[in-house]
Amino acid sequence: MHTVIVYESMYGNTREIAEAIAEGVHQADPEAAVDCMPVAEVDAALTRSADLLVVGGPTHLRGMSSGLSRRMAAVSESRKEGHEDAAAEARETAEGPGLRSWFHDLPKTEPGTYAAAFDTRVSMPGAGGAAEGIAHRLSSHHYDVVAEPEGFIVESADGPLRTGELDRARAWGAGLV
Repeated sequence: MHTVIVYESMYGNTREIAEAIAEGVHQADPEAAVDCMPVAEVDAALTRSADLLVVGGPTHLRGMSSGLSRRMAAVSESRKEGHEDAAAEARETAEGPGLRSWFHDLPKTEPGTYAAAFDTRVSMPGAGGAAEGIAHRLSSHHYDVVAEPEGFIVESADGPLRTGELDRARAWGAGLV
């Protein structure tokens, strides 16, 4: 089985969740080939080779990020003292393609190609989540979404992840297999 995990990450939290999901897939199927990559590095050929495509991103303004929300996040992070590494990752992500534009280039697939969606989000009323929008876009590209969209909790907009979320991501990844 070949699993491709595509993620967009501003502060490293979504990347950590994606990597934990990859570990979970390997735990459930040690023979699985798993590619876990940022959205800017994933092309159509790689997605076409996947038996399972897992896509995730941060929640911005109650949904998927946009070019504007990524730029706003990068500016905000750059103003925080002691956050140089997170600010660099945020700038790099803001300058590259996000999931919204990546989906424009994602080829439609044949039914029977599996996918799943996840996001990182804060736990507060009205915060929303990006995973539902990601799952909807996967479905519109004819992927069979095999799990309910999943949200993983960060303590504040730029993290850290809530205690136990990496373990939960590993279990979720294993459950996808």
